[in-house]
Amino acid sequence: MSTGTSAPRQPRLGWTLGLTSAAYFMVVLDSLVVITALPRMQHDLHAGLATLQWTVNSYGIAFAAGIITAAALGDRLGRRRVFTAGLMLFTLASAACALSPTASALIAGRAVQGLGGAAILPLSLTILTAAFPAQRRGTIVGIYGGLAGLAVAIGPLVGGAVTEGLDWHWIFWVNVPIGIAASVLSRRLLPESHGAPARLDLPGVALISAGVVSLVWGLVRASQAGWSSPEIITTLALGAALLGAFLAWESRAREPMLPLRLLRIQAFAAGNATAFLMSGAVFAAGFLVAQYFQLALGYSPLATGVRLLPWLATPPAESIERQDTTRTETGHLRASRSGTWQPPSRAYSAGRMSPCERFGR
Repeated sequence: MSTGTSAPRQPRLGWTLGLTSAAYFMVVLDSLVVITALPRMQHDLHAGLATLQWTVNSYGIAFAAGIITAAALGDRLGRRRVFTAGLMLFTLASAACALSPTASALIAGRAVQGLGGAAILPLSLTILTAAFPAQRRGTIVGIYGGLAGLAVAIGPLVGGAVTEGLDWHWIFWVNVPIGIAASVLSRRLLPESHGAPARLDLPGVALISAGVVSLVWGLVRASQAGWSSPEIITTLALGAALLGAFLAWESRAREPMLPLRLLRIQAFAAGNATAFLMSGAVFAAGFLVAQYFQLALGYSPLATGVRLLPWLATPPAESIERQDTTRTETGHLRASRSGTWQPPSRAYSAGRMSPCERFGR
């Protein structure tokens, strides 16, 4: 006999893995897809290369600034709801980037794209790990993390192929149908869940965002204004001061966005330091090498992407080759032990921590 109450929706594991991984792949792909298209953008938008650097920087800064806040909003408002909202925002921003008439509009669109991506990444991982049983979680997170390596490896190649075969606008247009389909299907097929509501650390978000923007601005502008210019000295000093203020605030905040106690965990600190250094090297070198190949050597966007592929594909390929089947103390498989695009600490935490703990709440 019916009791008049509906049973909670059971997660559809195949759809959950497919939708969360597709969204994550799209976000990571867009972090590097633009680098082989920048010379064409520079020509069409009549902008300097220093200005177009911000198409990469604005995406990364907005992404980093919003990721913890988005995770907290997901705990409070519903993870599927915020994840889907992030997908829709990312899709709309992609269309805005494709329609951008100026470099400033493109940079603004990329920043909004980054905010959408900030909601997609943490909540896709939380939804994914919550849907699968503990004994399968390590393997699933390994698949999910492997897609990040694939997206980084083929990003410049995809950007070059689309730019040369169609137009640079289409590196953004291709996100639109994928994003719309993923948003509709996510709303229908992904399970909804909530976490313990936590206070948003808005002062922490403001301090870290302003500090990073100030430092990046100084580093990007230094070659033009000169390292000893008042502008550069002021922006670098301000950035350092804001980051120091961020650490001071986090040490006494009741609910910090980054609990400093996590930095005392060796695996967490080492994994994040490795990811930081690798990401910095890849993004900086990828940007410079792509411009050198096209502007100095005269290669086409596609030829540049092909030449970047062996270099960018090496770390994820090494991770697969050196796959470690050693089980962690929780009994889960760890994705790999070195050369990963996603630190082993994240695979460990996915099976070990609650969703709130996993994102520093």
